[in-house]
Amino acid sequence: MAKSIFITGAGSGIGREGVKLFHANGWRIGAIDRNDAGLALLADQLDAARLWTRRVDVTDRMALHSAVADFCAGNPGGGLDMMWNNAGIGESGWFEDIPYEAAMRVVDINFKAVLTGAYAALPYLKKAPGSLMFSTSSSAGTYGIPRLAVYAATKHAVKGLTEALSVEWQRHGVRVADVLPGLIDTAILTSTSDHSDGAGATRSAEEIRAAAPTRGMFRLMPAVSVARVAWRAYHHPSRLHWYVPKSIRWIDRLKSVSPEFVRGRIAKALPTLIPQR
Repeated sequence: MAKSIFITGAGSGIGREGVKLFHANGWRIGAIDRNDAGLALLADQLDAARLWTRRVDVTDRMALHSAVADFCAGNPGGGLDMMWNNAGIGESGWFEDIPYEAAMRVVDINFKAVLTGAYAALPYLKKAPGSLMFSTSSSAGTYGIPRLAVYAATKHAVKGLTEALSVEWQRHGVRVADVLPGLIDTAILTSTSDHSDGAGATRSAEEIRAAAPTRGMFRLMPAVSVARVAWRAYHHPSRLHWYVPKSIRWIDRLKSVSPEFVRGRIAKALPTLIPQR
């Protein structure tokens, strides 16, 4: 009997790689995104018998609830083995330069949609033994990253929600975990608006790749590396937080001892995030 996973933000990047990996391993996939073209490409590439897609804006609470319900109606027993809250966006720049409306859009997609996903998926997760709610947090969820303050705050919120629900949902037999990726080569790198000049411009993929470190915890990683961790998370039930690369976990551990030390390390490792002007 095929297991099932529902993935938000499935049209590109990490979500797309997750769809492809789980599908290749025989799972039935529910894939949603605002990106029609990305979903259409998946439909062209993968066996439609185990792929369900729908264009959904995750900030639309009723649309997300409806999508989860409709997908699960086609699953054996009406349950859901894994919910992956993956959709996310970013806005960069000094806090005061980012328009309030843009900041709230980050909150709506990166955190409120995770809450909505949790509410929507729980009734179906409870029907599947060993089920997992999995969410994409970020290395910015371990320590606040300068010029990504609102983004970092939402990822801290996802991490905190994961920790709380991992205890609460034990009574339902539902596991909860997250992944905290570092710098991942996805569309979010080029779609993140930079408000440093007040215009909200974006940088090209070539510029970002050229500036990215080639070694260390903040090196550029492929999106499939996160998808592989999601796969392992389902099959290793004891772990709460997963890190890509693994060295990101040291930020979490060191922060509990000396947040000031971590602050200094981040400032040293990511000088491009705190430019002088």
